Amino acid sequence: MTSFNAPSLHPNALQPKVLLALSLCGLLLAAMWLKPAQARELGGQPQTDLPRTVLQAGMHKIDAQVASTPAQRATGLMWRLGMPTHEGMLFVFEQPAVQCFWMKNTPSPLTAAFVADDGTIVNLADMQPLSEQSHCSAKPVRFVLEMNQGWFGKRAIQPGFKLLGEPFSRK
Repeated sequence: MTSFNAPSLHPNALQPKVLLALSLCGLLLAAMWLKPAQARELGGQPQTDLPRTVLQAGMHKIDAQVASTPAQRATGLMWRLGMPTHEGMLFVFEQPAVQCFWMKNTPSPLTAAFVADDGTIVNLADMQPLSEQSHCSAKPVRFVLEMNQGWFGKRAIQPGFKLLGEPFSRK
């Protein structure tokens, strides 16, 4: 028979590690189930009441919030803890320029579609949650559409695809 020294199973010996593990699990579960309004407790207030527009990507409808002021664009989808599949955020700028986006304070993975005035997607960029890495348009654009990561890929939407909607019909 081989003998070994088993670790102490005294409740006080495991208590700090168990409490830490339970606390971390609790925070993770809370983050997964928080309502958007509760996100302010994590450091900020998500925008959920912006004007909306309907866009078409082939047969797919997109219900997009419109961020058109500097303050709305600066906040974007920060602190948003998820988004329905068919929703996104359309960033509208006054003039075409090379637009660069990051994911600071944004906990959900997103894809940015950099869109020309006529609705043509110039390029796509997958962006990782909470990253401060910049993702820029390949040429000057006035529109950027952010959707849940994978939305464009699952629908075979690539650069050159033309989105339809009222924002792209303005002159």
